[in-house]
Parts: sequence; structure tokens; C-alpha cells
Amino acid sequence: MPELLKSASPLSRQALLAIGLEEVAYIRRHLADGMPRFAVHAADGRLLGDFDAQASAAAACWQNDLEPVSVH
Repeated sequence: MPELLKSASPLSRQALLAIGLEEVAYIRRHLADGMPRFAVHAADGRLLGDFDAQASAAAACWQNDLEPVSVH
């Protein structure tokens, strides 16, 4: 194992949740009333929005300077 990894201290839960908080948003497909929807979540899991099209969800991310990442 590289020395750098041996000396690294583990991240706290809060620090781990904060990674990418202001840079990444996660898009997750789900069903609402039998229709596909696309929820946008912050890196810490907070719901930021819900859209009827994946392209709309991604556009909302870009408009807010967030990089969209698709989650399955």
C-alpha cells in the first residue's frame, strides 16, 4: 500500500457527505403515479428538484453550476 494511503485519516460522515456538495448533483429516475420522473439530489442527499424529463433535470443542474451525474 502506498505510504500516502497508510497515513491518511478516515473522513468523518459529515466530511464524506460534503464531498462535491457545491459541484455535483445526482439525477435519479423514479416513478410517480406510474409516470417516469427525474429527481435531482445534492451530494448530501437533499432533494433539489423533480422533473418530468432527464434533459430538464440536467439543464437545471447546469444552470446552477452543478455537474449532473446519473444514478441508477
